[in-house]
Amino acid sequence: MGYLQAMKQNIEHQLRQAIKTSGLTHYRIGKDCGIDNHCVARFVRGEQTLRLDIAARIAAYLNLELVSRKG
Repeated sequence: MGYLQAMKQNIEHQLRQAIKTSGLTHYRIGKDCGIDNHCVARFVRGEQTLRLDIAARIAAYLNLELVSRKG
């Protein structure tokens, strides 16, 4: 697995965990972030990935920050 793929999987894992532990419903997160709640649910179940802009919106909503770091 390449560096970028590993980084993507790490970000997805952390974002999924943040959503699960937030205590918020997929509906609330989707509504407040302007995305479909089914998209949030499918992401949390690991059935789909998110575009970077959507992941950044959800991260900001959950008070997280997506940061790019050079190896």
